[in-house]
Formats: sequence, structure tokens, C-alpha cells
Amino acid sequence: MSDFAQRIHRTRPAATFAMAARARALREAGQKVISLAIGEPDLPTPDHVIAAAHAAAQGGQTKYPPVIGTPALRAAVMRKFARDQGLSVTLDDVLIGNGGKQIIFDAVMALIEAGDEVIMPTPCWAGYLQVVDFAGGTPVFVPCAASAGFRLDAAALAAAITPRSKLLLLNFPNNPSGATANVTMLQDIAEVLRKAPHVRIIADDIYEHLVFDGDYHALAAVAPDLADRLITLSGVSKSYAMTGWRLGFATGPRDWLRAMALVQGTATAGVSTISQAAAVAALDGPQDLLAERRAIYRRRRDLVVAGLAGAAGLDCPVPQGAFYAFPAVAGWLGRRSRGGRLLVNDDDVAEALLDEALVATVPGSAFGMTGYIRLSTATADAVLAEACRRIVAFSAALS
Repeated sequence: MSDFAQRIHRTRPAATFAMAARARALREAGQKVISLAIGEPDLPTPDHVIAAAHAAAQGGQTKYPPVIGTPALRAAVMRKFARDQGLSVTLDDVLIGNGGKQIIFDAVMALIEAGDEVIMPTPCWAGYLQVVDFAGGTPVFVPCAASAGFRLDAAALAAAITPRSKLLLLNFPNNPSGATANVTMLQDIAEVLRKAPHVRIIADDIYEHLVFDGDYHALAAVAPDLADRLITLSGVSKSYAMTGWRLGFATGPRDWLRAMALVQGTATAGVSTISQAAAVAALDGPQDLLAERRAIYRRRRDLVVAGLAGAAGLDCPVPQGAFYAFPAVAGWLGRRSRGGRLLVNDDDVAEALLDEALVATVPGSAFGMTGYIRLSTATADAVLAEACRRIVAFSAALS
């Protein structure tokens, strides 16, 4: 019998990383695999950001940092929240973390105990499921229909809230669906939350700069009266192509931020000083690259949606933001692949696509919504075109 803690047994490995690892193994074995499993920009970290990190290292910024982040970066984040979210915050209202994932971990671990309910609109990022399971919380899924653009319905949210509800996890633009939040949706959500003062909220806005149709809106700006129970988080990973720098940040009520800092200080202490210096340069430097890169991702979105249109039985809604496609595979279920695999569910589809078409995707089950697969569109146009060609060929061979 294992003597490990129950949290280890109830926490599932991330399916995204598992599929990426399988793709790497096949590639190392000589297979020409295209991996669309991980949401990681293929674009480079901006030169001025790298130069700032180099200067910081040479300048001696190599000592232990404050757990909550350096004053310089917290000031840059303060300016960023004013510029992009329309929020007026002070240095004391900012926490720096080792990526947006640690911010989420800090926030959940500071709040959730065994049996507390955490409401998650689905589809949702697999990392939410991991941290809620780890904390001992009870996930409560609120499905967001593809027919409604995968947006959260306020009535469905209201129906999901119980006296045990403690947290709502929002993510718009959404990973994996690419859904975005318009003002009306956020106002409707806020009205529901005003009637449930016991529910706190995390707004994961990591894809804030990747809205292709319409504008980005922050819940904290739409409903400032919720500020005493709302964490807004973002980071530099997606917008500035800095995934490996591990830098996220958040603002919210100070009591929650202090509790989160305690969690973070217990787990990892502060964030790399070099990464923090780089993030200052990213946030305070030229911002025109954001529009340039958004245009690249939009072009890739259009390329993939058009490329998958020829796959019989596959239905790919047009993502409004982020850099993923989330096609429905219901038309493939119950059929057999050329290799003889019976496709019972989306897990079978993802496995067959990798084994037979050499395209790595992630099953929708990893995101709390079965019957779909997720493809990252954050890679070169030619690679995406070839991946789509392989998927179309796979669909044509189904019997």
C-alpha cells in the first residue's frame, strides 16, 4: 500500500504534457510527428526583453528577490493593469508568481479546503482540474455550448451555485475553445455573483491580447463592486512569447494576495530576478508587437479553420481568441480508422491521430468536455497546413 498523501492519488497528470511526451518519443524514434499538443508560441521572445535580462544579470540582479516580486516589476504590472484592464491598483495590490499557473495554484490553495465546490465553465484548461483536485476541492462543471460560442450562460451559472460554492474560475479568451467574453456576458455573470457573496472569483486573462473578433474586457473593470473577492491574473508567457521565463502576475484583494504570498513563499519563495527584469522590459517596452503577433495568430486561426473544413465528420467552430482550435469529432465516433482502431470517444481519436496521422492533439476529455479535440495553432503556417492535410486524409480513410 502506498504511503503517499491522498492528494497525490487524486491528482491527474496533465494530458497536454502526456501527449506532447508521446509525440517527442515518436519523433525521437524517427517518425515525422507534428505536435499541436502544447499551447506555446513559436515566435521569439523580443530582442529588447532578452537584452534587459542580460543587463540585469551583468548588473548583479542575481540575489534572492522579495516573495511578492521586485518593486520595479510590481510597478510595471501596476501600469499594465491601468493601461490594459482600466484598473487603478497600487504596489500593494500586485503579486508576482512563477508563471500564471503558480498564481492559480497560490489562489486556490489559499482558499479551498476539502469539499469546497469550485465552479468551472467547461471546456476549461486542464490545469484547473489538477489544482482543484490537489487542494481537495469538488469541481462543479458548467458546460458552455458550442452553439452559444462556448460563452458562459448566466442562468446555468446561477443554477450551479450552492451554499458550498466557494470559487468561480473564469478564463476568457478561453483555452481550449477560443471563446471570448463580451460586456453583456460579464455583466450577466456579475449580476449572478452579486446574489452569491460567498463566492470568490479568479479571472484568468492570460490570453487578453489575443482577441481576434471584438474587444477584450476585464470582469474587474465591468463590475468594480466585485473587487473585494476577485483576482485578475495575466502574464508574459503568451503575449510576449516568454513561456520559459515563468512569469505571471495578479491583482486583487489584499487579504487574498497576502494568503497567496504565504503559499508561494512556502512552495518556491520568489521569482527569478532575471525573469522579473525581462518582464519589466516586456511590459514597459514597445507594445506594437502585440498587434503584429495577434495578426499572425489570427491568420493561423483562419488557415486551420479553412484547412479542417475538408475533413468530413469534423466540425470546427471559429475561435474568437487565444491560439487553439477545438473541433467536434462526434461525426467520427463509432467508425474505424485505417489502422483498424474503433473510435469510441475523443481519447481514441487523439490516440489514432497521433499513431496513424502523426499529428499530436489533446482530447476534449482533458478539458472537461468530451467529443472534441484541441489543436494549438501557435506554430508555423506551413506546419499547420501539413497537419490539416494529414487530418483531412485521416478523416477520408475512416470506415
